[in-house]
Parts: sequence; C-alpha cells; structure tokens
Amino acid sequence: MTTLPPSPSPSHSQTTCASLLQELQVIWDEIGESDVERDRMLLELEQECLDIYRRKVEMTRKSKADLHHSLAQFESEITKIVTALGEHSFSFSRRKGTLKQQISYIRPVLEELRSKKKQRVKEFTETQSQIAQICAEIAGNGQSMLPSDPQVDEHDLTVEKLGELKSHLQELQNEKIIRLQKVHSHISMIHELSVVMSFDFFKTVSSIHSSLGDPANGQSKSINNDTLAKLTGVVNSLQQEKQRRLQKLQCLGNTLIELWDLLDTPPDERKRFEHVTSLISSSVNDVFRQGSLGLDIIEQVEVEVQSLNVLKASKMRELVFKRQNELEEIYRGVHIDVNSDAARQILINLIDSDNVDLSNRLSSMDDQIAKAKQEALSRKDILDKVDKWKHASEEEKWLDDYEKDENRYSAGRGVHKSLKRAEKARSLDSVLTMLEEYTVLRQAREDEKRRSREQKRQQEQFAAEQEALFGSRPKKPLGQANAMVGTPTGRRISTPAGKHGVSTLKERRETSRVNNAIPLNFVALPKEDPMSQGN
Repeated sequence: MTTLPPSPSPSHSQTTCASLLQELQVIWDEIGESDVERDRMLLELEQECLDIYRRKVEMTRKSKADLHHSLAQFESEITKIVTALGEHSFSFSRRKGTLKQQISYIRPVLEELRSKKKQRVKEFTETQSQIAQICAEIAGNGQSMLPSDPQVDEHDLTVEKLGELKSHLQELQNEKIIRLQKVHSHISMIHELSVVMSFDFFKTVSSIHSSLGDPANGQSKSINNDTLAKLTGVVNSLQQEKQRRLQKLQCLGNTLIELWDLLDTPPDERKRFEHVTSLISSSVNDVFRQGSLGLDIIEQVEVEVQSLNVLKASKMRELVFKRQNELEEIYRGVHIDVNSDAARQILINLIDSDNVDLSNRLSSMDDQIAKAKQEALSRKDILDKVDKWKHASEEEKWLDDYEKDENRYSAGRGVHKSLKRAEKARSLDSVLTMLEEYTVLRQAREDEKRRSREQKRQQEQFAAEQEALFGSRPKKPLGQANAMVGTPTGRRISTPAGKHGVSTLKERRETSRVNNAIPLNFVALPKEDPMSQGN
C-alpha cells in the first residue's frame, strides 16, 4: 500500500513564507518597487498558492474515487468469478478500515479466484478441443476444419458443465474406439484375403484412404462413415471374389479328376495339382493357405485342363470303344444278346459326323454301364439257377451215356472217379426231378387259386345284377355256395412223395429229353435291342 508523504507542519510553512516575504521586501526596496506594484504581486502570489492547494485537493479527491472504484470492481469481479465457477460455498464480506486497507485485503482473494478460473478455462478448452477433434474425425473433416482455439463460455465454468463435457468426450472416445476396432478388423480381413488371393494389400487399402496404407506416415487412421462404408464394401467384394475363385478352382479340380480318370493319368502327374484338388471339399472359410486362390494358380489349372482336353480329344475314340466293350461284356455275362458289329458301326458314324459331344457320349455310356451292372445284379439269382440247371442237365446226359456203357465197371484208370461222378449225378438228378414235380404242383395251386378268384368274381357280379333287377340278394344254399367257390382248401394235391410215388429216374430223364431239357421254372430272358444298348 502506497503512503502519502507527511504534510509539513503549519509553523514551519509560516516561517518559510515570512522569511521569503522579508527577502522579497528587501529586493523590492533595492529595486524601488512602488506599493501598488508590490500589492499586485502579493495578490498574484496568494492566488497562485490557492490554485496549487485547489489542484492538490482535487487530485486527492480523484484518488479517493479511484480507490472506491477499484474496490467496487474487485468485489464485482469476485462475484462474477464465484458465480461462473459455481462456488456457492464461497463467502466474502468487506472488512472495516481505510480504502487502501480494504484493497490490500481483497486483492489476494481476487488473485486466487483468477488463478482458479484460468485453470478451469484451460480444462474446458482442452475438453472442447478433444471433442472437436473426435467429431471432425468421425465426420471426415480431418485437421483442416478444426478451430485453432475453441471458444469457451466463461460465464458458465461450473464443475457440472465440465462434467457434462467430459461425459460427452468419453462417449465420443468410446465411439472412436469402436470405429477403430472396425477399421482394424476390416484391414485385417483384407490382409488375410490378400494373402490367400495374392493381391497388393497396401495398394488396396490406400485406395480407400491414404491413412490406411503406410503406418509410418504418422497419420491417424480414418474412422469416418465414408471410410467404414468403403472398407465394408471392399471386404464384401473380396469375400465374393474369394468364393467365386474357390468355386472356379473346385470346378476345375473336378474336371481335372474326371480327365485324369478318363486318361488314366499316373499319380505322380496328379500330385502337381494336389493343392487344387484338395480344395474340392473345402468351404470358403477353411481356405487360408498363402496364394491358394491366386490368379496365377487359376491360370495354371486352366492351361492344364485345356491341355488334357486336347489329349482327351485325341483318345476319345479309343475311350468310347473301351466303354462299349465293357458294356458288351456285362450283357454277355447276363446272357443278353448284343449286336456288337451294328453298335460299333453306329459309334463310328457318330464319331465321324462330329455332331456329337463325345464327353456327353461317354457320360451316357457310363450311365448305361451302371444300369447294366444293376440289371446283372438283379438277374444273378436267376442266372445262378440256370447255371445249376445246365450243370444238372449235363450231368444227367452224362449219366445216361454212362449207364449205356457196358464197360463202365471194367477195371481201368479213372473208373473210381466215374463211379463217384455217377453217384453225384444220380443224387443231383433226383433233386432236379423233385424240383420239377414241385414246380408242377405249385403251378397247379396257382391255377386253382386263379380259377377260384374268377368264380368268386363272377358270383359277386351275378349277385349284384340280381340285386339291381329284383331289389334283394338271392340266398344260396350253403352246400351250393361251397361247390361254386371251389376253394382248394378242401383238396389235397400229392407231392412227388405222395400216392403216385416217385417215377423212375429213367422215365424222368426221358421226359426231360422230350421237353428239350428246359426246366419248368426257367425264366426266358428277352434279347436287348443293340441299337438301344448303344444309346
């Protein structure tokens, strides 16, 4: 606090003035000034002294007013800062004393509040700057649209307001983290796809946004909506491309296997494309091997398929006839007659005409072979029975010739073998005879059942007609009904071991020869049209 210099005491001032007046009188006496002039000069001195005192008083009054004004400003500023900071618990009252004492008391309080306000403004500025930065990143404006110094409302610097801003900042930071995670996830997926499909990763991501390519440039990665949308689009496009390439390689791999099987390609040559055929059963999410879906791999496989197709075309004639031979062998095995010459001539004409796709022809022949094998399997039981019957017939004929031989019991080489064969032939002939008689009896039963069903149907039809004519069904005697039905349940048909007995083996053999050696249960096999078999 500045203090005024002490005022001179009245006695000292008066002594000084009197001394100065005496000195002035002496000077005037020496000069010879008149009394009028002396009175005028004294009056001027008195007036000048009054002016000086008046100015001093005015200055002192103004200084007092300034002190009052400063004190009022200090108090007003304190009130505003306290209100802006929301320091409701702060209390301040003016102390008694001089103006300078009051100012000396209030000034430290004001300085402390000013420092607190400055710190609060700094916090607001930093928070708002970060909010603006993140908002700009999300909006895609970048650094160019950021304000150099965000405006802070110094009338509202409360802790509540700062808390709201920091809460908003936290939400934006969380949003930024989520967006960065999405960006990193998309970039990672693009990198994985680039490894599998062999394309330039940095070129791809840099084309989306320059900040995504080179991490050494120090630029933060773009997280705006446009970048995220482009990343999502690129990832979806690349995944579709991966699916398309995998399907293409799977198709080429199946074609390779078909051509290899068709051309009997050795395993050593097939191993060169094992990395392709291994993808046939793979799903798109299982393919991670580096370069496995690269365009160079697809081109290599396409070239190999073209080469094999050329080789296949040169061997197609041979393969077609090979399939035809296989088909004919299957038909011969099931005793189906095939006109081989006609079928081969048809194939030759088709091949020479160049109007038929030989691949489709081979596929059709494969289907025919599969059907023929299935047909052969279905006829296996019948053919086994036919073979057994043929064998039995041959043995029967041999036995007949053997029994006609008068020297059959003569000693010689192989006699014991002939005796054993004759013994087996007799037992086989007996079984064959019983089978024939059983077949006859079974056929008789079937005929009897068929006649019974026909009679029953006729009776029901007659009864229905009678009912339609007369309105009631006529009643039949029980005995008459049983007689008309003729069910075989009331009869017994003798088996080969029944009342008629078993005929002699000689008679059965004669009967067999009369019937041209064909058993009753033999099923005639129709001949297949060679033209249809060839197709």
